[in-house]
Amino acid sequence: MLLSLKGNFPSAILALADGTVFVGNSIGAQGTTVGEVVFNTSLTGYQEILTDPSYCQQIVTLTYPHIGNYGVNPEDVEADKIHAAGLIIKNLPLLASNFRSTQTLSEYLAEGKTVAIANIDTRKLTRLLRDHGAQNGAIVGLAAGEEVTQAKIDEAIAAAKAAPSMKGLDLAKVVTTDESYAWTETEWKLGQGYGQLENPKFHVVAYDFGVKSNILRMLAERGCKLTVVPAQTPAKDVLALNPDGVFLSNGPGDPAPCDYAIAAAQEIMAAKVPLFGICLGHQIMALASGAKTFKMQNSHHGANHPVKDLDTGRVSITSQNHGFAVELETLPANLRATHVSLFDGTLQGLERTDVPAFCFQGHPEASPGPHDIAYLFDRFTALMEKN
Repeated sequence: MLLSLKGNFPSAILALADGTVFVGNSIGAQGTTVGEVVFNTSLTGYQEILTDPSYCQQIVTLTYPHIGNYGVNPEDVEADKIHAAGLIIKNLPLLASNFRSTQTLSEYLAEGKTVAIANIDTRKLTRLLRDHGAQNGAIVGLAAGEEVTQAKIDEAIAAAKAAPSMKGLDLAKVVTTDESYAWTETEWKLGQGYGQLENPKFHVVAYDFGVKSNILRMLAERGCKLTVVPAQTPAKDVLALNPDGVFLSNGPGDPAPCDYAIAAAQEIMAAKVPLFGICLGHQIMALASGAKTFKMQNSHHGANHPVKDLDTGRVSITSQNHGFAVELETLPANLRATHVSLFDGTLQGLERTDVPAFCFQGHPEASPGPHDIAYLFDRFTALMEKN
């Protein structure tokens, strides 16, 4: 527990926009970071969470009390860097033990210039966020020997209040790739690592709105040769590649300002090319079809969310990471619900009835999380086979 490490780790301050303050220990980079503070209920997968581009400009609170016990390694990343604005945990274990570990969590955070705080009451913080909704916050990691003063606390509160609202923020074009690239890496296997696609069956163009690597791997595992394109790529350029299918990726921020992505999705669906969207891609497909989205009071972040398939009655435990959702009441006649959350009834899946297109709100790539909903990738390949 960090109680025994106070002398080794400098102090840190977490301030929320409502004036709530927590004082703990800095376990990452020195400095100040701001963002929307959310909580994630996953028991494992902190490295995948930190590197998920969907967490851009968000500070993640992990509700599981012991984080860092298996260290980090070069393989368990979802992007080329840490995208989360900051990290909040309860206890940092004294020992990081795993045969794949190459660094401690604290070393990884410092190297990635990520500000993080530990040794605070994350249960109290989680209850506050649960009852009142996500809000902006700031973490201040102090230098060794620097003391917490009222002036520093006031500065932290001011920084939290000055942080921009997530509503209205187009972050997909912030995290997207600069140039198109090919992807052929397949899923990880114990003792073998990641594989390579050898006999592609389909060519899929994937829009990168903040795509996670394991989504691409699971598509490649199913025979998809991927061309990943920047978020603002016009539909005509994608259709010129004559793809068997188009994929709309996950990503951060508010989907409504992504007019370029909405317009592209409309053109692709009009061309009747099979389309599959995940997370932000789900919301963009819905907006492109005429539905509306809204900012949730209690966003979904974790690996234990039950989702019901309305067609089969099957309930899957899923991984979730989103703060916006599609309004059920705004679905047009050609867009039907296929999945709903059993936590709060929000929409989790949609399907167009007039063109080959469907989408899912959660994260079927299970990184981190369960594998229950991975059948959606098979549904996409079956859709391409049919068309």
